[in-house]
Amino acid sequence: MRFGLKWLGLVALTTVLVPFIEILGLLRETKFLMPAALAQSSEEYGAEVYVFRALEAGLLLQQGIQQSNRSQFRAALRSWEQALEIYQELGDRQGEGNALGNLGSAYANLGQYKRAIDFYEQHLAIARELGDRQGEGNALGNLGSTYADLGQYERAIDFYEQHLAIARELDDRRSEGIALGNLGNAYADLGQYERAIDFFEQSLAIARELGDRRSEGIALGNLGNAYLRISQYERAIDLYELSRAIARETGDHRGEGNALGNLGNAYANLGQYERAIDFYNQSLAIARNIGDQGGEGIALGNLGVAYSNLGQHERAIDFLEQHLTFAREIGDRQGEGNALGNLGSAYWNLDQYQRSINFSEQGLVVFREIGDRRGEGNALGNLGRAYYKLGQEQQAFRAYQQALSIAQDLGNRAEEGTWLSYIGLLLAEKGQPELAIVFYKQAVNVHEAIRGDLRGLPQSDQLAFTETVADSYRELADLLLQQNRVLEAQRVLDLLRVQELDEYLDGVRSTAQTESGIDLRDPEQGINNRVISVGYELAQLRAIPPSQLSENQIQRLAQLDADQRAMNTGFLDFLQTDPEIQALVQALDASQREEDLLARADEFVNLQNNLRALDQNAVLIYPLILADRLELVLVTPFSAPARYPVAVSSADLNATIVAFRQALNDPTSDPRPIAQQLYQWLIAPMESDLQTIGAETILYAPDGTLRYVPLAALYDGDQWLVEQYRINHITAASLQDLTLRPSTTPSILAAAFSEGSFEFEIGQRSFAFGGLPFAGVEVENLAAAFPGTTKFLNDRFSRALVEPLMDSHTVVHLATHAAFVPGSPADSFILFGNGDRLSLAELNSDDWRGRFNRVELVVLSACETGVEDELGTGEEISGFGYLMQAAGAPAAIASLWAVSDGGTQMLMDAFYANLNQRMGKAEALRQAQIALITGDLTASGLERGATVEVISTQTGLPLTVADRLNHPYYWAPFILIGNGL
Repeated sequence: MRFGLKWLGLVALTTVLVPFIEILGLLRETKFLMPAALAQSSEEYGAEVYVFRALEAGLLLQQGIQQSNRSQFRAALRSWEQALEIYQELGDRQGEGNALGNLGSAYANLGQYKRAIDFYEQHLAIARELGDRQGEGNALGNLGSTYADLGQYERAIDFYEQHLAIARELDDRRSEGIALGNLGNAYADLGQYERAIDFFEQSLAIARELGDRRSEGIALGNLGNAYLRISQYERAIDLYELSRAIARETGDHRGEGNALGNLGNAYANLGQYERAIDFYNQSLAIARNIGDQGGEGIALGNLGVAYSNLGQHERAIDFLEQHLTFAREIGDRQGEGNALGNLGSAYWNLDQYQRSINFSEQGLVVFREIGDRRGEGNALGNLGRAYYKLGQEQQAFRAYQQALSIAQDLGNRAEEGTWLSYIGLLLAEKGQPELAIVFYKQAVNVHEAIRGDLRGLPQSDQLAFTETVADSYRELADLLLQQNRVLEAQRVLDLLRVQELDEYLDGVRSTAQTESGIDLRDPEQGINNRVISVGYELAQLRAIPPSQLSENQIQRLAQLDADQRAMNTGFLDFLQTDPEIQALVQALDASQREEDLLARADEFVNLQNNLRALDQNAVLIYPLILADRLELVLVTPFSAPARYPVAVSSADLNATIVAFRQALNDPTSDPRPIAQQLYQWLIAPMESDLQTIGAETILYAPDGTLRYVPLAALYDGDQWLVEQYRINHITAASLQDLTLRPSTTPSILAAAFSEGSFEFEIGQRSFAFGGLPFAGVEVENLAAAFPGTTKFLNDRFSRALVEPLMDSHTVVHLATHAAFVPGSPADSFILFGNGDRLSLAELNSDDWRGRFNRVELVVLSACETGVEDELGTGEEISGFGYLMQAAGAPAAIASLWAVSDGGTQMLMDAFYANLNQRMGKAEALRQAQIALITGDLTASGLERGATVEVISTQTGLPLTVADRLNHPYYWAPFILIGNGL
């Protein structure tokens, strides 16, 4: 994908070209003003010949710029070479320096970065010789951009900072803005997005101060790229739209094409590939209209990646082949390498692994020729994936290890984590679980470090990996459980819940607990130092100028280099035969693992203390869905965590969950047989242990599709689970304060959408909602039960009126529609009574974090998840709970499906009546659910045996409460997420 623009300095003629005769006349009259050296040259040539040659060189310089703007880089190269020859012939050092700088830009565009650096350095030397500070700054900036292209970002930053210093010394505000923009790009490449944004905003301010609309558009585009990288998609799109508007206003067709391409990237990141394709096609049309072959190739490549993401791999290949053709025609070696790499990925997706290898190998050659280390690492990783599929394990290990070394050299943490995971997977399949665990632990720690630095994972513009980051956590937990290392597995499961939230919402904040990652045991640390940390240490030593290395450092560098060469040659053999590594593996004796860890498991002890502090005989259940089985981990207040493997495949489990959801959504069905089957899988294995410890409260951190199952509705053959236990869903123990006590008297804001209707589209989905008549009754009953309740109905239930007042209350109750869409926070929303919408993406912004200081509970009494026959992973459900906690509310209540309007009113009446009796939130919800199950509605203010007319949302016919509200369709969808006290 294409991200921001770097400013490359091309030196153009700054004078207006006037008729040649006028120039001759002016020069004859003002010949004495020429510098001595040039005057002497003009004497030697004759004034007319000298001026003619000087003008010819200037025209060649300008011609090269026009050719470069059309991506005709080889033609530009020839023009600038001719200009250079003339300037050297004339002895015009200034012109020579300008031509050298432009030649550097030509070679940079052709991907020949080392040659580009040579020309830029020559330009720099001449500028310094002439005391041309402006030229010196331009040369330094261009050197920075080239080193950035080589992935040497720290070196690039050094050159950019020198350029910035010169620009400020000269009070050259335009150059200052360029240097600031380039610094922003470098820090963005390093993943330091907050710092990058600061530089981009400074660059934008200067452009606006100067009234330089083109530079303003570039700065806006770069800001958009930074926000895209941290997954603030709506903000990125707004910035891209501003950039496009400026480009149209100024007639900058190239800039407009870039903005359209970036808009395509933003929508591709949102998974809206069809919309992305529309923008890419517009970008392609502009590139073709202005003859920009480079832009045309990039647009074709983007289209190829988008169609690949849609699974249209044959069509993707057609576009990628066109990109490859364009790149080769214009000599764009970087584009050629990218196209080859993407073709390798496309053929990998088609299971044509040998063809994938062929293209990846060609890409590898290109990246090595131009010195693109990141591209080289991606190509090696692609090769490793294909070798793995072909069963060529040695080649796969070698490719992954080389890719890992490059990622470490470049400080590319995201790709480092990916290759560590792949190596872990291979080792696990080779029957080396101890070694696999070390690599997986380091992969997880890398992912945690990235989130700890507030970085979003960068989107690779060369590979589209099929595995997700969360797989590293899941596979590590699987291995640890197989080795009966349950305490470590519990830690990983907690981090997995956080990582899954991060994947859905992007930017879930780390806590002190999650930032520490996963501890390596002493032997594991030794393996890490012997195998993985070699790359870190080598990168640090190689970053020191050779003249500054001590003798010990030189010797250490030589030893590390030899170790890495040995590993790269035969990585698996190295792991299996190195005596030091084998000794460390032997030290990981299974009988000592748990004892060693329990001795230093402070975090686990703290978790147990929190469970005891609840004073409810609370236990914590972590399920983990694996392909061949279900793993249950039980954490209790007084004993080590226990593991319960259950022999059910993920396919069978998911099919049962879908059937259960269908039964729950039909109030005429009998869901008990399926509910009992799920009970046998999820609760029965630990049933006797729960009874032995007298468990009363279950804290439940569901995994994947289990998030769509209301645990309360499991059935043991005699009772529903909610009749035995309080049930508290949590996102992850590391994100919860489970012991925070609520205020004594609730202060409630209650709002309802009871009249009217709204229809609208969001993304690719259409929505139609009507008012909920019983929602108004719900709010009126609340107000009657809690005097002083603040009420908003229908048109007055707007964002403008309600949002400012939320934090003046301890409970925010919204009786309205909400939709939680799997995989799309931007498409998930809460509907207000006047038609306003608040999306989960907005709730995930800095504007909402920490907004609540008083709010203790947020209730959505009519929300639904977008699940039909196909299940998502449920992050949208836990995501809502997390966002409420991030906003400052310790708990939230939401529903898992569209429920009966009247049944909801009855349950909510009972819930708040219980809350008014000083019950905790979890107990109040439990007792309200039991009231509907048993038909005892006294908690809602009705006498036992009383009936109320409830309209079925399924049939539209009236139902009798006593006959129907005991069905879990009415009471089971409501789950409490967070603090249940």
